[in-house]
Amino acid sequence: MCNCEALHEFQFPLLQVSSCNQADRDSLDSFYQHISSPQPPPSPLNWSSTDCCRWEGIACTYHHHLDGRVTHISLPGRALSGTISPFLANLSFLSYLNLSGNHLSGPLPLRLFHDLNHLQTLDLSGNHFSGLLQPPQSSDSLPTSITTVDLSSNHFNGSIDPWGSPLLNVLDFSVNEFSGHIFHGIGECSKLHVFRAGFNSLSGWLPYDLYGVKTLKLISLPNNHFSGPINNTILLLSNLTILELHVNELTGEIPPEIGLLSNLEQLQLHTNNLNGTLPPSLTDCTSLTTLLLRNNHFEGQISTLDFSKLQRLQAIDLGNNSFTGNIPASLCLCRSLTAVRLAYNQLVGEIPPCMASLTSLEHLSLSDNYLSNVVGALKILRHCDNLAVVFMSRCFHDEMMPDDYDLLHLNGFQNLQILTLGGCKLKGQIPSWIAKLRKLKVLNLSYNKISGPIPTWLGAMPSLFVLNLTQNFLSGELPREIARLPALIADNTSTDLSSLALPFLFDSLQYNRLFNLPRGLKVGNNSLSDMSGNHLSGEIPVSLTQLHFLSSFSVANNDLQGEIPTGGQFETFPAASFEGNPQLCGNVLRRSCSSMTPVDVAPEEEDDHESSWYKLPFGMGYFVGFFAVSITWLFHSSWRRSSGVDSNVSETRSM
Repeated sequence: MCNCEALHEFQFPLLQVSSCNQADRDSLDSFYQHISSPQPPPSPLNWSSTDCCRWEGIACTYHHHLDGRVTHISLPGRALSGTISPFLANLSFLSYLNLSGNHLSGPLPLRLFHDLNHLQTLDLSGNHFSGLLQPPQSSDSLPTSITTVDLSSNHFNGSIDPWGSPLLNVLDFSVNEFSGHIFHGIGECSKLHVFRAGFNSLSGWLPYDLYGVKTLKLISLPNNHFSGPINNTILLLSNLTILELHVNELTGEIPPEIGLLSNLEQLQLHTNNLNGTLPPSLTDCTSLTTLLLRNNHFEGQISTLDFSKLQRLQAIDLGNNSFTGNIPASLCLCRSLTAVRLAYNQLVGEIPPCMASLTSLEHLSLSDNYLSNVVGALKILRHCDNLAVVFMSRCFHDEMMPDDYDLLHLNGFQNLQILTLGGCKLKGQIPSWIAKLRKLKVLNLSYNKISGPIPTWLGAMPSLFVLNLTQNFLSGELPREIARLPALIADNTSTDLSSLALPFLFDSLQYNRLFNLPRGLKVGNNSLSDMSGNHLSGEIPVSLTQLHFLSSFSVANNDLQGEIPTGGQFETFPAASFEGNPQLCGNVLRRSCSSMTPVDVAPEEEDDHESSWYKLPFGMGYFVGFFAVSITWLFHSSWRRSSGVDSNVSETRSM
């Protein structure tokens, strides 16, 4: 019987090579001399053997019995610092260079790569390169073989002068410091698929020759200063799947025949100066998954659009415009929807009953419209099993708060974590069905007409750490049970709501304000028996300095006296927290306790900041940033006996 394995080895001997090409090794050595890498973590580069083809991040190709030639350098995220060695230009077989996510700096002479006739991928993103990319007169800075250039997230400045490379597929200039216009030349990139130049300071009209690159699939130019209209010629880009032009200064209307872009999956035009009505052909973009048009000047009745054709739609944001009419019932047929934002418009009527079928819906914002029937809205939305965020502030004006009879058999909202019904002027009492919302973390019922006591069962809600009941007609004392709210007082309870945010719906400022909330309880401006401005007397207990979770504190406008305690969180409170108490003294008020004499000062009237809340540009939850910890129930009983009344701690609104 033959030994097939031995025969195989005999017939196909392994190709033996000596080592890498010496010239390539010398070039890599020079590169290594220009950079430094810290000791672990991460570990320094393992470039110690004589064969550079075995070095970390290096790959070679072999030709016959010749030494290996370096083709790949891949060292992303290795914390490398230093500059680019000019000797890299000697790696004549190099086809792939990836040094992304490091700390490399200095200028980048692109002519360095001109003679690398095999170079296809150049990725230097996420470094600290700076300066101009090339002299304006230079047109031969990159080889014609290049297909991918990623220079994003650096500090390049000056103008963008695209290269007319016939093979270029990906060109990324985003997150730099480029300014001015994009010069003509990008139209010569006849095979370009991806063009990114967002988060710069580019201006002028969108480059006209961009519309002539029919191979384009992605255009991303957000957060610049582009102006003028979106040219109708963009309809020639039939392969376009993603169009990101948000946060610019674009004007005019959406091209009427935008439905011709049948492959469009993401359309992000929010935060511009666009106007007019939404073209009916928009719903012919049947591949759309994301439609973000907020913060513009669009108008008209959105209920006239047939959204039922957008079966793949996952997120729609038409907020902060001037749309009128009813919430489109055709949205209910978009069964893939996870986020709907229609806040800050002029919509009327009720939430359509068919919205109960949106079982994938997680995020709903309808604040600042003229909607009615809050009871019906909640009865419908309770069927949306995955709903986690509901913003419905400043709607349903002067209606009754849905009580336990209305929602007697409430078994929905089991995943709800944020509920806002502030500014609706709802009447009635705080209903006990809220106690069933075991995952609720944020509850805003401020600026209503809710009366009666604050229920003790609020203190048993396991996840609640933000409660805003300010500006109502609540009476009685603040229940001691609220001091036991587990998520409010526990250090080990996460208050991070970022998992609820859908980043494509928010800019960074919105994101931080909405989903990075401190623990807080706000109960000011009610008829409670222990509120600020009620002539509280006595001294501030020193024991309050031990409340390490206290993020803000105000006992302004009372009749308190004595020295303000120092230490702990009290070192962070401003003078405004103690003003209006002429007998208080201490360093924070710059008032010496040794020279105190009685002074008769009229209490200041608290400013009404509700009007400023209406002007917030985001509309997703005006309560953000306005909460404080009210620690009335934690004050020593001795102070309560000496003063004769309960105390109040609330936060001065600052936004």
